[in-house]
Amino acid sequence: MELTRKGDYAIRGIVYLAGQPLDKISLLSNIAAAVDVPQTFLAKIFQQFSKSGIVKSYRGTGGGFILARPPEQITLLEVVEAVEGPITPNRCVVAPGECERDSFCTVHPIWERVKQQVRQLLADITLKDLANN
Repeated sequence: MELTRKGDYAIRGIVYLAGQPLDKISLLSNIAAAVDVPQTFLAKIFQQFSKSGIVKSYRGTGGGFILARPPEQITLLEVVEAVEGPITPNRCVVAPGECERDSFCTVHPIWERVKQQVRQLLADITLKDLANN
């Protein structure tokens, strides 16, 4: 399992936003410049964040982005899954019955544990934690 460039850029952008005052609307161009991410790429990422309810977007003069909730209520798991999709170390743990071998495969339970532990680790880290470091 590897975080893509999109995931890396998403985390950079959202952590920057989490470090801003809660009522400050940040321009996408400022976020992109601050975290060294191409603005057009970051725009697509922030559209996904908006659809996922992680950020609110404002159009027009003075428009930009703010977090939709306080940073202590947004987890790294939400951020990663908003842009990367569900955390799955192997296709056999995507959904029950996805793999015809899951009922007798001795490795399947290990992949399931890996999935759950990674998800829990990411769920335990909030944007506030990351912004404060």
